[in-house]
Amino acid sequence: MKSLYENLSEPAPLEEGALRVIPLGGLGEVGRNMNVLEYRGKLLVVDCGVLFPEESQPGVDLILPDFSWIEDRMDDVVGMVLTHGHEDHIGAVPYLLKLRDDIPIYGSDLTLAFVAPKLREHRLPDPGLTVVAEGDRLSVGPFDLEFVSVTHSIPDALAVFVRTGAGNVLITGDFKMDQLPLDRRLTDLRAFARMGEEGVDLFMVDSTNALVPGFITPEREIGPVLDQVFGEASGQIVVASFASHVHRVQQVINAAAHHGRRVAFVGRSMERNMRIAEEKGYLTIPEGIVVDLKGIGELPPSQRVYMATGSQGEPMAALSRMSVGSHRTVTIEPGDMVVLASSLIPGNENSVYRVINDLTRLGARV
Repeated sequence: MKSLYENLSEPAPLEEGALRVIPLGGLGEVGRNMNVLEYRGKLLVVDCGVLFPEESQPGVDLILPDFSWIEDRMDDVVGMVLTHGHEDHIGAVPYLLKLRDDIPIYGSDLTLAFVAPKLREHRLPDPGLTVVAEGDRLSVGPFDLEFVSVTHSIPDALAVFVRTGAGNVLITGDFKMDQLPLDRRLTDLRAFARMGEEGVDLFMVDSTNALVPGFITPEREIGPVLDQVFGEASGQIVVASFASHVHRVQQVINAAAHHGRRVAFVGRSMERNMRIAEEKGYLTIPEGIVVDLKGIGELPPSQRVYMATGSQGEPMAALSRMSVGSHRTVTIEPGDMVVLASSLIPGNENSVYRVINDLTRLGARV
């Protein structure tokens, strides 16, 4: 498969004192986000994510950014900034580190907590993970970085303001304008205004549904909807969401506790991420609510909630395997309720509707 970036010609030598931005993934697509900033012969990487394959790409597990432009210049990389912990922004980090394993990495506490097990899984040494937070400012090579709080569907997301002698670049990372986030951590519009007054030469904005008119539903309004849906269910409930959507999982746990149900995490990434989120204090789990898969199977269906991966119809995710009867633990029965608790990412429509059709054929209410 050809990359969107394959036909780009080799860039001309950079003029002295100029700043160049090279997108190696994520431009015009939802996934494998990666940008490289070049200044004074040094490179700063911002995000390094993966793209998940479509049905038409059998045998493909992950699609990486196009590293070919940077692989001969790894010694010039002074650092890597990660804006947040979604796979389309951090999933390719281990693959880049296989080209050079000591690149310093900067990100928020939760973001780096999600990165660390990936490095262990790939048997990579700790390259130097530096935790940063909103308001922090530091120099990385010739780049002056300042971090700004932004609200997203994952906690601890950051924008980064990059100051150089050639100009200033403001990179938002993914964000949403939610004035009622569960953790009360708002997008810092005052900081954005201050940077605007200072001067922004390039504003790199990333918000999936920015072209959709209207306002986003506040996260706090989702909780009562989940609570109502749980009240209507008589059999087991399967909720599918991103494995990093800590706030949504929190609301599922709250609804389950209110209706006397227990929750089991389904999918390796879901289990790992929620364990990390609880350890870091981003997820609050009442005692006895979360049980393992074997334990929840011993309960009657009216007391079970499965919190699963696969809300985007990914073929190997837990929900897809449930929908075709190939999951080794969870079986969908007539009368079960399946809740897709995340927005539909553009491009995933066919995969998601296929899973919905399969679940409906099994007798589930979706």
